[in-house]
Amino acid sequence: QIKLMQSGGESVHTGGSIRLSCVISGFIPDGGYCLAWFRQRGSLRWGVATLHSGGVTTYDDSIKGRGTISMDSAQNTVYLEMTNLRPEDTEVYYCALERQGTWCSKFDTYYDYWGQGTQVTVSA
Repeated sequence: QIKLMQSGGESVHTGGSIRLSCVISGFIPDGGYCLAWFRQRGSLRWGVATLHSGGVTTYDDSIKGRGTISMDSAQNTVYLEMTNLRPEDTEVYYCALERQGTWCSKFDTYYDYWGQGTQVTVSA
């Protein structure tokens, strides 16, 4: 059974940095796969970073230049590091996995497995 377990909530001041983590268990890669981080505000959820198993990354304009998605295969953990945080980054962040794919989508319907969410709060 595939499970994604995210780290706890983060609270920082404007300009600060965070590193979110997501431990993946029960997943055995069989070809290309995609990892992603989403942020959610209300009922709207959109992808901010994707990482294909082949190494290609993509970033939403909202975090481009401030965010980095990476994978530690030995630890089965995917990370999202963000710097220069702003109050508008205050959101719930989710990690997601699609087991098979030659390219990674930023749309949530593409992904089959999800973490439980991490609240990020950025105060002025």
